[in-house]
Amino acid sequence: MNNARQVQNLALIGFMGTGKSSVGRLVADALHFTFLDTDETIEAKAGKTITDIFAQQGEAAFREMERTLVSELASRTHTVISTGGGLPTNPANLSSLKSHALVVCLWASPETIFEHVRHQQHRPLLKDPDPMGKIRALLAAREPFYRQADVLVNTERRSLREVAQQVVHQFRTATVAQK
Repeated sequence: MNNARQVQNLALIGFMGTGKSSVGRLVADALHFTFLDTDETIEAKAGKTITDIFAQQGEAAFREMERTLVSELASRTHTVISTGGGLPTNPANLSSLKSHALVVCLWASPETIFEHVRHQQHRPLLKDPDPMGKIRALLAAREPFYRQADVLVNTERRSLREVAQQVVHQFRTATVAQK
């Protein structure tokens, strides 16, 4: 991590189904931070679900909403930010998050991700005849962006609480190092 950075927040990136929202809430509680889910915030601002945004306005419009929100987050402090799975594929988003947050990627295998999301109807990118193939393809395309995180945390065969404890430890280590 660059010593010139002022880490005031923690951002969780990674593929859908890796536990970003659940772990993020636990981490926010442990650190006494505010929790913010970018997808929930976009839905509230747009007055519609992400599925509806994708269907009515397209993915490009959704990605622009993400970009706008991420730039607004730079003024926040003491916030755990759970991002949508595709958010870090825009280099400007990743750069903006890294300007104020420790960026932690939660990682899981395609098989584990599929197990976590296969019964969820609110995943517009999984409306595909071959959802496992879609997960593999998207994960492969996004992996180079996910690997730019400050820390990668494997979530395989670990409880949400264990993952959250590791994320809190990584954040505390990073903020002690910047002092």
